[in-house]
Amino acid sequence: MADRERQVTRAFVALADTLVDDYDIADLLHTLVGQCVALLDVAAAGLTLADERGSLQVLASSTEQARLIELFQLNIDEGPCVDCFTGQVPVLVADIAAQSARWPRFAAEAARDGFASVHALPLRLRKQTIGALNLFGHRPGELGADDLGLAQGLADTATIGILQERAIRRGEILSEQLQTALNSRVIIEQAKGVLSVVGGLAMDDAFSVLRDYSRSTNSRLSEVARALADRTLDPRVLLTRSAARER
Repeated sequence: MADRERQVTRAFVALADTLVDDYDIADLLHTLVGQCVALLDVAAAGLTLADERGSLQVLASSTEQARLIELFQLNIDEGPCVDCFTGQVPVLVADIAAQSARWPRFAAEAARDGFASVHALPLRLRKQTIGALNLFGHRPGELGADDLGLAQGLADTATIGILQERAIRRGEILSEQLQTALNSRVIIEQAKGVLSVVGGLAMDDAFSVLRDYSRSTNSRLSEVARALADRTLDPRVLLTRSAARER
């Protein structure tokens, strides 16, 4: 089996591994965006899901820049990620600058953040769309058909997992999961801030330390983040372990 095929197989296995009983939706979504960056020719990825009122929320991102550009789109209700969700179809933008008339504020902000292309794919099963997976590039250009197909396949796998769990609990789980995920996202941002201050790290590096500790101790990402935010877990424990792993 070629290296590329092995990587793709591992990506789907990693997603499937999160879809166990009582799974952590934060871990599922962060796994999805992480695998997209690892496998595709993109610089960053972000993911938005609709809450119980149908409003999009940013629930996962591979970098702080991706999180901020996602939030910007939602705050101004403008951009390819918003259009992807509302139109329930992929929005593929090879050159953001060329679309400045369509999304003037988004295009200007994307340029400031160094993003030149974006491919937004719906999290959709049949006629139901629950969010969007958004892939950002630093250079203009379209993703190839194979990469787009792979990205949509990863998104579909995550979508099926979320919707299957919701169906099992008769429609109640989506609202519960999203609220839990929103709460977890706040706690994760707080934990990143703690690690950033104590360790003198960039926010993206702080998240890597947090995620690595969660996985190495077989703990939920949200639980580790809460322990850091509550000061029941010393951030130096994570930083020391991370430094030891890098030696």
